[in-house]
Amino acid sequence: MKRNPILRFSALLSSVIFTTHLAYAQTRPLQVSGVYPHLATFNESWDKQEWLKPGVPRPKGYGDGGENGIGAITPWAGKLWMVTYSPHMPNGSSDKLYSIDDQLNVTVHPESIGGTPANRMIHKESKQLITSNYFIDDQGKIRVIPFSVMPGRMTATARHLTDPANMVYFYDMEGKVYEVNVHSLAVKKLFEKPVPGWHGKGAYTAQNLLVVANNGEDAIFKLTKDILKVGDVPHNAEEKGVLASWDGNTWKIIERKQFTDVTGPGGIYGSPDDKSPLWSIGWDRRSVILKLLDAGQWYSYRLPKAAHTYDHWGGWYTEWPRIREVGNGKMLMDMHAMMYDFPKTFSRVNSGGIKPINSHLRYIPDFCNWNNQIVIATDETTVLENPMAGRAQSNLWFGQWNDLTTWGGATGWGGPWDKDDVKAGVPSDPFLVNGFDQKILHLAQTSDKSVSFTIQIDKTGRNQWEDYKTINVAANGYQYFIFPAQFQATWVRFKTDADCNATAFFHFTGKMQEKQDPMFSTLAAIKDKSEFDASLIRPSNFNKNLQVFNINSKKYSEVDEKLTTITNTADSTSQMLRLLALKKSYSIDEASVIIKDKTGTFRLPKTSELYETFPYRDKREVESERFMLNIQGTFYEVGREAGFLAMRPITTHHKKIVDFCTWRGLLVLSGTRKNAKPDDHYFGNSSNGLWYGGIDDMWKMGKPVGQGGVWKNSSVKAKDPSLPYLMTGYDQKKVEITTDKDVNITLEVDFDLAGFHTYKTFFVKAGQTLNYEFPKGFSAHWVRASSDKECKATVWFTYQ
Repeated sequence: MKRNPILRFSALLSSVIFTTHLAYAQTRPLQVSGVYPHLATFNESWDKQEWLKPGVPRPKGYGDGGENGIGAITPWAGKLWMVTYSPHMPNGSSDKLYSIDDQLNVTVHPESIGGTPANRMIHKESKQLITSNYFIDDQGKIRVIPFSVMPGRMTATARHLTDPANMVYFYDMEGKVYEVNVHSLAVKKLFEKPVPGWHGKGAYTAQNLLVVANNGEDAIFKLTKDILKVGDVPHNAEEKGVLASWDGNTWKIIERKQFTDVTGPGGIYGSPDDKSPLWSIGWDRRSVILKLLDAGQWYSYRLPKAAHTYDHWGGWYTEWPRIREVGNGKMLMDMHAMMYDFPKTFSRVNSGGIKPINSHLRYIPDFCNWNNQIVIATDETTVLENPMAGRAQSNLWFGQWNDLTTWGGATGWGGPWDKDDVKAGVPSDPFLVNGFDQKILHLAQTSDKSVSFTIQIDKTGRNQWEDYKTINVAANGYQYFIFPAQFQATWVRFKTDADCNATAFFHFTGKMQEKQDPMFSTLAAIKDKSEFDASLIRPSNFNKNLQVFNINSKKYSEVDEKLTTITNTADSTSQMLRLLALKKSYSIDEASVIIKDKTGTFRLPKTSELYETFPYRDKREVESERFMLNIQGTFYEVGREAGFLAMRPITTHHKKIVDFCTWRGLLVLSGTRKNAKPDDHYFGNSSNGLWYGGIDDMWKMGKPVGQGGVWKNSSVKAKDPSLPYLMTGYDQKKVEITTDKDVNITLEVDFDLAGFHTYKTFFVKAGQTLNYEFPKGFSAHWVRASSDKECKATVWFTYQ
């Protein structure tokens, strides 16, 4: 049969396209949920540490390789450059300087000197990228200032006040300030410790000032006032960290709080002129702080925290929150586990446009735009108090702006006042409300008379304020107010009509993923009665593989960077069983789950009794310095320092997850279906398989749900409050109350982790069930109950 020439050409073209696509697919590096496993960074000297030998004491910070965060990433000279860090290594380490080309090939540069760096700046005049102690020209040539010449944990590089074409400033985490000639690399130390506070973070030059920030009070050496150029050791619990400025002659303290990044609209290139604004981000016990320097004046704004895992007096658990450009003229701000769309135009007369994008779990030291993608650096798997991980490692995440919106909803807490003495008629700092979904305001005051709180709003961020509503709070009283769905404003602030000790504190509940994403279909469901693969998993200490022990078959294997199972390897079963025993860290009674730590004893919802029929891991660190609880099918995030008191629920997954960890930048889950087929997330062989994804894929497993109570047919003493029961992070909330006597049952809420307030008192008739649904948008962190009489009672919460 004679073929039509057009059809023959079409078939040939299709063949060429298919062959080309196949070849590309075969050579393209493996990518899962935005993570390329082969790009993972490791500290090559970890297994050579002397202190790993029996009897040798461990150094502070676990020394070289105890952590392997990616401190700074910068597009430059046609490549993406990055530096990794170990904890507290001011004189260098085996960490490396890397570059990645557009084909994702990695170069480890022999000039590497390691350390604990996070600085990055592009010096326009000399056409050099400055990161750590490296100076890299526009052809990729690298010069280095040795740590013997300029020791320190370099955290920021800033433009010079008087000779910006030839000089820059270096700022290190202990507080030293150096001046460096960008041509000769001559170094001069200007200051050893000019300002109080520790754990240096940002530094930036704008409006003829060098502004520096630090975020902790864990002293490296004994500090006295005479050492400093300005300021003093802390005088109270509020004084932690500092934001300070230097005009070339005089140092000044701007605020004695914990601050991290300092930047402006010019980003890592420096301020475009001496009129441009400067921004800095920090926090205190109330909320996140956004400082603005505009026309020589400082202003404060406040935003919510999405997590308390970052709170620590030493500032250790923040890494480097940043404000940075990420392409298409957009800037991204990341602070306390919440990302924001941050406008380059942010100023005193135009503070509009800032809005939340998500809340997240990834622990982020830096981010940028490269090759039309957002790239996010991570400080992921560490061995810092984490024996389940064999060696520290981290990776990059690649994606688009829209991908960020699929992470956690913008859920958070905070306010401008929290048990603060306020003066009548004096307004609070503005607090961001733009872009948040459900909004509830908690008000409380301590004084011997009623106080009126006036809510004022700035609709568009033009610093034009108008009264919105006045709420009266009784003497020593509490009130809440849920903002209507149609409410719109950028900022709110508060005034009182009398002096008092006042609290104005928000809870925002973001939009959650109602249904579980199909990406998790290969994980065995809790109600699935068929066999499933149950494995213990661990990042290896002796190579870069993932160790896997199949509990059912009792067989050991490993997984390499291509997610290929390796069975012909040395058997490390005994090590796995010794380090990864499945131990239950919670208890359960008829009412609910019970957990206990140094911050207290608390109750959590149940989901299914089937979770008590098989062993699984319920606690593990997956991101540096914070851990996940996996209890009764719900994942919770818990801070190492903040503890259970400040926990937040992430997702209720309804899966048989036996073990979980991070490895090569991937979240790895054990508990897959026996008949699972390979897809973009399931990898394995005929005898075993695992699920792989990104840490922030967890949000896509579905919103947190559950039910349980503070009491279930419990004998209750009069005026003896129950244990606190978790409320934050849940959407629709109901309570059922039953008692054997006519009693008054009072529900109290703790919204700021600082004490309980009376929410509502219910009169309950004996033998009858009272049903109550909380108003849409109502949220607090914890709820508890008490009775005015001795009785038998059930107080049962349902979260849907």
